[in-house]
Amino acid sequence: MKKLAIILATTFGSGFSPFAPGTVGALVAVIFYYFLIPAEPIPLSIIIVCLTTVGIWAATETEQQYGHDASVINIDEVVGMLITFIALEKTFFNIIVGFILFRFFDIVKPWPVSRAQLLPRGWGVMIDDVAAGVYSLLILHGIQLIQ
Repeated sequence: MKKLAIILATTFGSGFSPFAPGTVGALVAVIFYYFLIPAEPIPLSIIIVCLTTVGIWAATETEQQYGHDASVINIDEVVGMLITFIALEKTFFNIIVGFILFRFFDIVKPWPVSRAQLLPRGWGVMIDDVAAGVYSLLILHGIQLIQ
């Protein structure tokens, strides 16, 4: 089970990228979203809830070997990136702007994103990226309203 947790927490090993493993995880999410995941809000939301649940467990297990919120854990970026796209069309604009917004909020970690990271175990790993995804989602929807 430990190996499965590491495989999932690192998004099939992409977290071991020597360069920007969080960004790599977000890019993996974009590729999955574009080619494999339906854009409809209900199926996408179900996938997000399932990945978040699995991510909390996998991150908790993986932290025991690599430390709290270790850079190799990037399933949290996958979840946050997917949240960014809820109820939006799969357009080049939405994907590029959503990616930029999510990475910005994930890196800068404005309140309460920064506070969420303090939660214990896999909860802290996952929930800060959930919050960053929600910020990105709200701004991207706001952009859609004014276009």
